[in-house]
Amino acid sequence: MLERSELAENALQALHDEAYDVPLNPQNLNADTLLFTGGRASRPLDGYWKFCVDLLDTGLRQKWYAMQPAAPEDRTEPWDYDPFDGETVRIPSNWAMLKEKWYFFEGSAWYTRALDIEEIEPTRRQFLRIGAAAYACKIFLNGEFLGNHYGASTPFCVELTGKLRRGRNWLMACVNNTRTLDRVPMRNTDWFNYGGLYREVALYDTPQTVIRNFAIHLVPDDSYCRIKVELEVDGPDAGPARVDIPELGLSQDIPIQNGQGEAKIPAHPVLWSPDSPKLYDVSVTLGADQVTDRVGFRQIERRGTDILVNGEPIFLRGISVHEDDATLGKVTNEADLRRRFEHARELGCNFLRLAHYPHHERAAEIADELGFLLWEEIPVYWAIDFANPATYRDAENQLRELIQRDRNRASVIIWSVGNENPDTDARLDFMRRLAETAKALDPTRLTSAACLVNHSQNRIEDRLADHIDVIGLNEYYGWYEEDFEDLARIGANSAPEKPVVISETGADGVIGPNGPKTGLFSEDYMAEVYRRQIDTLRRLDYIKGMSPWILYDFRVERRQNKFQNGYNHKGLIAADKKTKKQAFHILAEYYHQIADTTEDNKTETA
Repeated sequence: MLERSELAENALQALHDEAYDVPLNPQNLNADTLLFTGGRASRPLDGYWKFCVDLLDTGLRQKWYAMQPAAPEDRTEPWDYDPFDGETVRIPSNWAMLKEKWYFFEGSAWYTRALDIEEIEPTRRQFLRIGAAAYACKIFLNGEFLGNHYGASTPFCVELTGKLRRGRNWLMACVNNTRTLDRVPMRNTDWFNYGGLYREVALYDTPQTVIRNFAIHLVPDDSYCRIKVELEVDGPDAGPARVDIPELGLSQDIPIQNGQGEAKIPAHPVLWSPDSPKLYDVSVTLGADQVTDRVGFRQIERRGTDILVNGEPIFLRGISVHEDDATLGKVTNEADLRRRFEHARELGCNFLRLAHYPHHERAAEIADELGFLLWEEIPVYWAIDFANPATYRDAENQLRELIQRDRNRASVIIWSVGNENPDTDARLDFMRRLAETAKALDPTRLTSAACLVNHSQNRIEDRLADHIDVIGLNEYYGWYEEDFEDLARIGANSAPEKPVVISETGADGVIGPNGPKTGLFSEDYMAEVYRRQIDTLRRLDYIKGMSPWILYDFRVERRQNKFQNGYNHKGLIAADKKTKKQAFHILAEYYHQIADTTEDNKTETA
């Protein structure tokens, strides 16, 4: 198809040039081009798109994106793929969940839809926003390449101003989920490699001058009486912006110079906390542009081995969560998210670790509303190519996009820069730089990573610990580590100067007809691991929280024994998101005891 067409230019170029992707890989859709969209009106582009898998990247080689609609009888070459009349799929979705033949597909896939525009106002701008595309995504409009984005779980924007035409436009996205050694995450992971446009897609129409970024937070100086606002503005003639928080009686102009604005404003907000998740409506107006957000004000800090919220020590009663659903794959929705928090509340949690990548932005908004604390992270997972500058560029951009997206969320208290990485010089430099980037972008939150244990010395030991605020510790004593007594020995041998959060622990428990009654993979064995973990960890005063692995059973390719069948069964609740295992109730009892003790201590102090 098309090898000798004017589009492909010649057969040799189309079939044999392995550098075909180079001009289409500037990675120009990144944190710098992200647009703050809170409160903006949008035109949703979810719904039905045309779809085709493309394992060999024939579409990029032959320039499918430049094809124009044509009836079969009018074509001069045979088309192997028709981007305007292919299979139809619904967006958001993961292609693995749509048809069995796509279940294990890894490669490129093309999405196409018509975009009809009635009028184009010359003084307005248009931005396309994609909530997430796994993993790499190239965007084309009317045959023109506009840019590409790396990162499976963060949003990105592409400006369409001056590219749209009145009448019918054709929008195409080429999405690729191939696992490679230089991406973040790399080829070897422990969750299912879903592909596709799996979060919302929308078109935004804005004034010529826009508020590109907006951050607001309590100044972390222990005074609790100043709010800092930071603005980034894009466009001509940027006069002063005005920030309004009506409930606080606050309205103040912020001068804009060189596209930047900043102010510290006296205020006395009611502080946000898990016990009292107070939120305020905030708006920022700049000329004809306005954005809004709903924000809580609180202070999070570390003192010694304590984590403090608004000056009060807190124990993080948590659970880890993946974005995974037996029917929807990595797609989520309001009901699924709220069910997650309902189960966390039933457990007695005040904290969730959103692993191992940025989850849907709505998760943090709901956590703000309900009063849950969050650990959010980027997928610097296992053996990343730490010496590769391109890999670092990818990781840093995903971190920047995550922070820009969620930095107004009071619920987010920890940015995590990695999970279970080998302690090499290259890894230390890579992750240290990420931790420094997180602090530079957002000094109001803590940094962490799942660190390492020196098993020969039986103690927590990781050079990265000197560069982060909270030491995350993944340990599976009673499961992957056979000698459970080593957990107590590590506790005795370690004397960290920083708080430790048990970021993972647990065991598989398979329920139903496939589950054994005793021994490994049995529900009883899983329950006993939880009992012994709790008994040991409660005696270690530097442990300031835990987020066992994991809330729900989840799909993963690497787990294929007769009990697992493509699932990790460490969930406290089965994959149906209804059936609770014994360990759920054991952990819930422990968390409710801690919560009751904490409440009693507060009453006595008062």
